[in-house]
Amino acid sequence: MSTSSWGLLTLYLGLLLVAAWPLGIWLARLCSGQIPVWMLRVEAPLYRLAGTSADKPMNWSQYALALLAFNALGVFAVYALQRLQVWLPLNPAGMAAVSPDSAFNTAVSFVTNTNWQGYGGESTMSYLTQMLALAVQNFLSAATGIAVAFALIRGFAARSTGVIGNFWVDVTRITAWLLLPLSLVFAVFLVGQGVIQNFDAYKDVTTLEVNAYQQPKNGPDSQPLKDAKGNPVMEDLKTATQTLAMGPVASQEAIKMIGTNGGGFFNANSAHPYENPSALSNLLQMLAIFLIPAALCFAFGREVGDLRQGWAVLAAMTVMFVIAVVVITPAEQAGNPLLTPLGVDQLASSTQSGGNMEGKEVRYGINASSLFAVITTAASCGAVNAMHDSFTPLGGMVPMVMMQLGEVVFGGTGSGLYGMLVFAILAVFIAGLMIGRTPEYLGKKIEAHEMKLTSIAILVTPTVVLLCTAIAVLATDGKAGIANPGAHGFSEIFYAFSSAANNNGSAFAGLSANTPFYNWLLALAMWFGRFGVIVPVLAIAGALAAKKRLPVTAGTMPTHGPLFVTLLIGTVLLVGLLNYVPGLALGPIVEHLMLWPAH
Repeated sequence: MSTSSWGLLTLYLGLLLVAAWPLGIWLARLCSGQIPVWMLRVEAPLYRLAGTSADKPMNWSQYALALLAFNALGVFAVYALQRLQVWLPLNPAGMAAVSPDSAFNTAVSFVTNTNWQGYGGESTMSYLTQMLALAVQNFLSAATGIAVAFALIRGFAARSTGVIGNFWVDVTRITAWLLLPLSLVFAVFLVGQGVIQNFDAYKDVTTLEVNAYQQPKNGPDSQPLKDAKGNPVMEDLKTATQTLAMGPVASQEAIKMIGTNGGGFFNANSAHPYENPSALSNLLQMLAIFLIPAALCFAFGREVGDLRQGWAVLAAMTVMFVIAVVVITPAEQAGNPLLTPLGVDQLASSTQSGGNMEGKEVRYGINASSLFAVITTAASCGAVNAMHDSFTPLGGMVPMVMMQLGEVVFGGTGSGLYGMLVFAILAVFIAGLMIGRTPEYLGKKIEAHEMKLTSIAILVTPTVVLLCTAIAVLATDGKAGIANPGAHGFSEIFYAFSSAANNNGSAFAGLSANTPFYNWLLALAMWFGRFGVIVPVLAIAGALAAKKRLPVTAGTMPTHGPLFVTLLIGTVLLVGLLNYVPGLALGPIVEHLMLWPAH
């Protein structure tokens, strides 16, 4: 890595620490309910309207049922708004109703905090749908993840209570006193940087030159045509005009980053100048993605009464994050060895001139694009400022691996922390087996019941990813969406289901996934990848909350030092990643060996 790469990484981590520490204090107060009286008075009418109150805690099954019902209702609402948008207001571009399969996929996507998009936002969704369906779910899905993290924290901190809080209270407080204020401030900043926020109709402008371009030619089934070699058939087109999409972008951009939702108002996502216009906005968007996940680590330490526990979790996340950046950046700086400068012997030089800039914004370059790619896939965000499909094989493998680790390297709002704590439970269990003691974590004994739930929470996502990938590569409809045959085509499918089941939302966009086959299958992957983990995590929280909190003794294994951090990292890498090694070998590793054959 170059000096500038290290400088950017150091600046980013420094700013993140400075911003996350005070926010962690506020998150801890939200978790424990220690908020100002005036906030309680504002909340009270909302609870009465919902038929609950702040002093009615739930056990884990009640909490889970409320959460599932709330999110199921969200799927129905988002689906209905898409199907009816042609007749609803705030549709100046006259967007048609979204097809049933795409509407269902999108509804599940935004409710599960995935924000997978098989469509172009500016050519599919009305302003009303963008705001009332997608942006609202950006708030509620993020609040749901943080609520689950709060529930698990309470499970560790509780003393034989058996209750883990009230879901309706948690979602209300997180939305009203955390996500809304942060999003408002960040949206104002983005507008100041040049992100648009309006309800104007789309504008047709005349370009200075007639632009000639190529695009894949579609057949009668709306799928790209391919020649005898399997390559896309291209058609030559010219245009002297360009349509500039408008809309309320800044408000949605703010919460999509802060809530680690991802998804773009525009198809180009955070590479679009209307979404991400400057180097400063790019830096602040990267900070926004990790802000709440990092702050939750500090909140966790405060709530369990030992700040060192939060630092240990944060240290494990940071080490794996830095390693990923150190791998991806040199891979992109080296570029493609088959594209060496003209006249240079390939055996003597293995460096693409200027590095691999394909699919990257020249405003950000390789360093900022590589860092953004790791951040957005380490968190369950999925917003992108570069085309991951155009990265080098190893460069593209890093975002894939970040998702396949379970997105516990900072991870999504809430989901990163509760995912990492599940691995911490597994780590102390393994350590207990090594020394012949009943494992304990934060004063709670980890017994057979907790380990069964932990195993389910860890294994459900790789099961979904591998099963769906196998179905897609065997099915005719699955193979029809591949634009690049061979190892890279497999990587496109493998990446898509890794992204869906881990609720990330980014894509190797060479895969044509807006088809009934992929829309339905990816929707199922997103739903089970989200709630197949949340339900056992809540069950773990309930089991821990019912246990006595044991005092620390001389025989208690420390879970805050370098040894435990190393054990936790090893557990994440061995258990979280080992399931995917055969798939990685068939995709990016094979592709890398094809580019860099032995000399």
